[in-house]
Amino acid sequence: MPAPPVTGAPAQASSKATAPVDSASDSKTANALAARRESVTVADQATKSEVKKAAAAEEDGVKLREFVEDDGHFSLVRNFRLADVVTLGNGFCGALSLFSAAQYMITHDEKFLWRALSYPVAGFIFDALDGKVARWRQESSMLGQELDSLADSISFGVAPAFTAFALGLRTPLDQLALLVFICSGIARLARFNATVALVPKDKTGKSKYFEGLPIPSSLLMVAGMAICVTRNRFEGPHGQGQGLPWGLIEPLKNALGLELHWVALVPLGWAAAMISKTLRIPKL
Repeated sequence: MPAPPVTGAPAQASSKATAPVDSASDSKTANALAARRESVTVADQATKSEVKKAAAAEEDGVKLREFVEDDGHFSLVRNFRLADVVTLGNGFCGALSLFSAAQYMITHDEKFLWRALSYPVAGFIFDALDGKVARWRQESSMLGQELDSLADSISFGVAPAFTAFALGLRTPLDQLALLVFICSGIARLARFNATVALVPKDKTGKSKYFEGLPIPSSLLMVAGMAICVTRNRFEGPHGQGQGLPWGLIEPLKNALGLELHWVALVPLGWAAAMISKTLRIPKL
């Protein structure tokens, strides 16, 4: 049987189907879509971050009201968290360092001097643990930040300065240098409490850097004092030790009659680094 004849024009493909693919146009479209998705993701993250901050602020407000409205005699103690107790351990060690340095000056027994140098190190361990305990317990305290700063000022400010005094920095200018060191440490801690929210944060919410040298860095000064004691380079009471390294600044003494030890320049430099605005120490 013969095949039926073919009528009409042969079928042709659509012009859109046969047109060449515009790769440049597709690439622009893909990039635009990717940029849009990225902007939406960033906006979502920003919104979530704002929600978390608002929730945290509300929670802090509730805790503050609970603390203020509690009229009990020991309400302060009842509002302590475990992390706050650990922070108080830091201040406890700082106070023990002060007592030990005073005992050394009274008894001239070097074992108290070594205790005075050791207690700030123990305080640093407590200082490092309190944040970990707070995260582990998933709890915070309105008093926590203030307690931390106050304890740090004792363990890493007052205690090292008083130990340096016991080791021989006892001239009026030496004492002035130590006072500048202590006050700079306190000012640095106050600035941290006031501006920590403004320092750029990483993805975990932690500050990316410290403004100025953190006051716990004074443990390096404590280590230097320990080396001086080991080498008998200090000026203890009643002639103990062979004198501080490098002695007095003789040009200053000869010109103005003022006595300042070369070693006293170390706490002065430390003070300047702590209150510096431009010095930024990355957080590890």
